[in-house]
Amino acid sequence: MNGYSMGFDLGLGSVFVVVVVVAALLVLASTVKIVPQGYNYTVENFGRYVRTLTPGLNIIVPFVERIGHRMNMMEQVLDVPTQEVITRDNASVAADGVAFYQILDASAAAYEVSNLQYAILNLVMTNLRSVMGSMDLDDLLSNRDTISERILRVVDQAAHGWGIKITRIEIKDINPPKNLVDSMARQMMAEREKRAEILEAEGARNAKILRAEGEKQSQILEAEGKREAAFREAEARERLAEAEATATRLVSEAIAAGDVQAINYFVAQKYTEALAKLASAPNQRVVLMPLEASSLIGSLGGIAELARAGFADPPSPSAPRPPSSVPRSRGVVFPRPEV
Repeated sequence: MNGYSMGFDLGLGSVFVVVVVVAALLVLASTVKIVPQGYNYTVENFGRYVRTLTPGLNIIVPFVERIGHRMNMMEQVLDVPTQEVITRDNASVAADGVAFYQILDASAAAYEVSNLQYAILNLVMTNLRSVMGSMDLDDLLSNRDTISERILRVVDQAAHGWGIKITRIEIKDINPPKNLVDSMARQMMAEREKRAEILEAEGARNAKILRAEGEKQSQILEAEGKREAAFREAEARERLAEAEATATRLVSEAIAAGDVQAINYFVAQKYTEALAKLASAPNQRVVLMPLEASSLIGSLGGIAELARAGFADPPSPSAPRPPSSVPRSRGVVFPRPEV
């Protein structure tokens, strides 16, 4: 009997120890809370929010306080489903996108809005239709950054009271109907053809202008060259005339001084020039046959004597002057046979 009582007492003691250990573990588990990095836990005291637990080891009052919401404080992304949008010019397009947000205040995000992600998603979708519906199709397709910026500004301002920050909104795809895409392709092709024709016409016009400018400059240079040549030719004729006048004046002065050799020189020069012109005549063949060879030699002798007289001392007035002789010749003109 005593043995049985002792065994029963040992069994009750073991059970009591187990119960105490389990109770202690439960109390410890409800008291110590470990919050992982990137999360915040809200603490409620009999259902009322009292504080927020940050990452690390935290202690709460057991059976009085409990964890209310476990909030993810990292940046998160929401996939915005495809939306049918009617633009301002009555074009129907389908658009979708993504939204990035981050919780800044865990208590506001937990208690100021119900179903945070659903609220953000509907807010983004509503403003997406509103912003894109106020634009023309051409602006819609070419201004994605502007659309994203406008939606982000409106949504971030509306969600500010929820303790979150909308960091970014991106439009992924804008898909017009197929018939509208075909029309846009034809319009783009026509626009490019028009630009090509305009560029070709401008190129032809510029080429004509450049050719005209080149011809103009060429004519100007040619006219300047002709003017310069005419000026040079006139100057040469003027100098030749001056030289002829000077020669004539000197011969006249020599004749007036009684120098007969000057007349011989002048006559011989003109005779030689006339002989050269007759020999080079294109319409007839001239053969000059002098009657006396000594006459032409005498003319040349007169020229030599005139030169010696010019470089030597002047002769005395009483010295006799040699008789002047003019070369005589007889020319026979043979007419050039006609071809």
